[in-house]
Amino acid sequence: MQKYLLMTTGSILLAVAIAFFLLPAKIVTGGTPGMGILLHLIFPVPVGVAMLLINIPLILIGIRFIDSGFAGRSIYAMVLTAVAVDLFNLYLPIPDIQSMLLSTLYGGIFAGLGVGLVLKGNASAGGTTIVARIIASYTHLKPAQILLIMDSLIIITIGLIFKDMEKILWSMISIYITAQVIDRILTGIVTQKTINIVSTQLDEIAQTISTQMNRDGTILTGQNLTGEHTKQILFVVIDARRINQLKELVLGIDDKALMVTMEASEMVGDSRLARTLKN
Repeated sequence: MQKYLLMTTGSILLAVAIAFFLLPAKIVTGGTPGMGILLHLIFPVPVGVAMLLINIPLILIGIRFIDSGFAGRSIYAMVLTAVAVDLFNLYLPIPDIQSMLLSTLYGGIFAGLGVGLVLKGNASAGGTTIVARIIASYTHLKPAQILLIMDSLIIITIGLIFKDMEKILWSMISIYITAQVIDRILTGIVTQKTINIVSTQLDEIAQTISTQMNRDGTILTGQNLTGEHTKQILFVVIDARRINQLKELVLGIDDKALMVTMEASEMVGDSRLARTLKN
């Protein structure tokens, strides 16, 4: 039920992105929604119908490469999105948005939210994802690279048909925004940073971090590439807003300390360990 709730919400949001923002501005997004919009702009066929005409053959081609549960959920999400798009166009008064910037931004945001939620429901929002998986299994290319190639071909087609450079640029912005929102939905908003600290005064630094910042961490032991020297590394996860405070603290003890900052956008595994790192 949780998966279908995510897929239903995501499909409706994707339909909103298409019907309210992207289609009125004739902005093409990526994947099969973008192909559906493109087909609608070329031929007198409703966007939802066009999406189904594209998705159904892709599903039939790839159905033997994916499990039946994933295929069933994907078909549900695709059909719901297609039906919702056409119903919105038929029965809802869609306000006219004069700003291409607003249409691009909000179209990309809603599309990213929709696709991200569908993916979190363990389904696909379009058949191109399945095709990308199939091609990747027979080539050295990654699915993400194949999807990028497909989206690029859609954008190039827009340019060739409409001979409008601005439409290409707006479409590229929309696709980029969609990709960023999908990434945030799947990995979470980055509020934590992973800090690796190397210092000759690591014990003092660790004690100060514990007492003054009320944070815990882990001390790792390693060697250099030749194995001649043993080093200790302090691994700590901290809120991004407190990085400057940590830098001042560490460099105040050892101005030659090495600090490496990395994203900590997602934590999975033992919840007790996660709490230890975050606390």
